[in-house]
Amino acid sequence: MKAADKRALRDRSAITKLRDTLRRLYHGRTPAAFRFQVAAIVIDLAIIGFFIATPVIQQSASFLWLDYAVAALVGADLIARLLASNDMLRLMKQPTSWVDVFILLTLLMPTALANLGFLRILRLWSLSRSGSIWRHFEMRGLRPWREASHAVINLLTFLFVITGFVYTFFFRNGAGLENYIDALYFTVATVTTTGFGDIVLPGMAGKLTAIVTMIIGISLFVRLAQAIFRPAKVFFPCPQCGLQRHEPDAVHCKACGHVLNIPNEGD
Repeated sequence: MKAADKRALRDRSAITKLRDTLRRLYHGRTPAAFRFQVAAIVIDLAIIGFFIATPVIQQSASFLWLDYAVAALVGADLIARLLASNDMLRLMKQPTSWVDVFILLTLLMPTALANLGFLRILRLWSLSRSGSIWRHFEMRGLRPWREASHAVINLLTFLFVITGFVYTFFFRNGAGLENYIDALYFTVATVTTTGFGDIVLPGMAGKLTAIVTMIIGISLFVRLAQAIFRPAKVFFPCPQCGLQRHEPDAVHCKACGHVLNIPNEGD
């Protein structure tokens, strides 16, 4: 065997070992994988905190250094998840991957894409679709709360996206904490349709922003109420059609009629 072939074989073997290691860390259930997944979630939450605080700290001298450091973390996580996936193309087609790529671009080009920086908070929505979080929920018997948690995260993501949009396009001239709080106050007041009058957005664009915020916000509140107060259902994927939510005493899938064998709680 030629030296070049041997090097290629060693490189291929090293990449295979790396991918196997990343699969065990990202998708495994061992104590080491659990610690890694918890650490990854904590880092993600810290990154989301940075995104929320960005409008307040973006004038500081160290902001660009923090921005590029977060870009390195997001890029490393995206590459690692691709390597850990059994189907990279399928993973890249998922909306969560598009969101992460877009966030990475805004981090690498903070000046050119400054007006789109408020969309970075979509990382919270992307994180909520991560299987590792809900795997830990299931391990603690909290799976019935998954849908309500999704609804809460969707509402929070929407609130911060609209707050960032309002701050960027209506309050940015007075950069700082006070103006960001004004933008957040306007968003909450608009979504809940209370407190109107003391802070309003000027012009037709302001009125359209308020209208869209109210319509989507009320829809998300209704969705949250449904997730909390609707009758409890169990999560059990139907082997035939894949439907996951069923009545606790269901014998047949309501979508396709397939016979179900739902285990009792605690079995």
